[in-house]
Amino acid sequence: MRLLKIAATGMAAQQMRVETISNNLANMSTTGYNARRAEFADLHYQQVTRAGTISAADGSVLPTGVQLGLGVRPAAVSVHLSQGSLRSTGGDLDVAIDGSGYLEVTLPSGQAAYTRDGALKRSADGLIVTSDGFPVAPEITIPEDARSISINAEGEVFAFFDDAVEAEPIGQLNLAGFANAKGLEALGGNLFSETEASGPPNVSTAGQDGLGTLRHGFVEESSVDPVREITELIEAQRGYELNAKVITAADQMLAATTQVR
Repeated sequence: MRLLKIAATGMAAQQMRVETISNNLANMSTTGYNARRAEFADLHYQQVTRAGTISAADGSVLPTGVQLGLGVRPAAVSVHLSQGSLRSTGGDLDVAIDGSGYLEVTLPSGQAAYTRDGALKRSADGLIVTSDGFPVAPEITIPEDARSISINAEGEVFAFFDDAVEAEPIGQLNLAGFANAKGLEALGGNLFSETEASGPPNVSTAGQDGLGTLRHGFVEESSVDPVREITELIEAQRGYELNAKVITAADQMLAATTQVR
């Protein structure tokens, strides 16, 4: 009986959808987080009678045929790329990307990773690093005697000193863009890595080559819409319950079959 297998695939699909929604809600306060969406596709079909088959009765062509679907399968969990609102923090090293692009960081392995989390920090050595301590690339060192830091829209980093009127440039924050940003691999910790699907990074100055600009003293909030997520959660829950009812109906039909005398 196909009913049991078909309904089971439907329940598994709705369970994955709920898991995706749950992850979105868990990250509704994560800096620079973009909501994910579970996407599905129907499984292959059993062709009992193919459309266009010639009828044996009078030689006419069947207009539709009989195609029995065998359920649903996960197709993708894609990222909905939309910018979250920019929240003012006034932090010396907080920087938000207004538009597309990612900051490049260097992992301990030497591999490059990319992030939109601009809540940057200063290490004991004066390096500008992420919250997990990974240095921003190219590395920028803040002098010990610097009074404050300023970052302009193009990513130029300036340091102010007590004995100088003019700010001194100490580095440049670049942005990386991708032909298919949805193809990036999520590593956790607000980090992504390049894949074959994303294409190679296009590293350039902020505001150029279609990249966004930088907003000093701001961070990008999560783009998760809680109201939408709760609505989809209710819809997924109802879908799961309906598929469970199909299994109950299939069980009752099988019971009726076994009781036939």
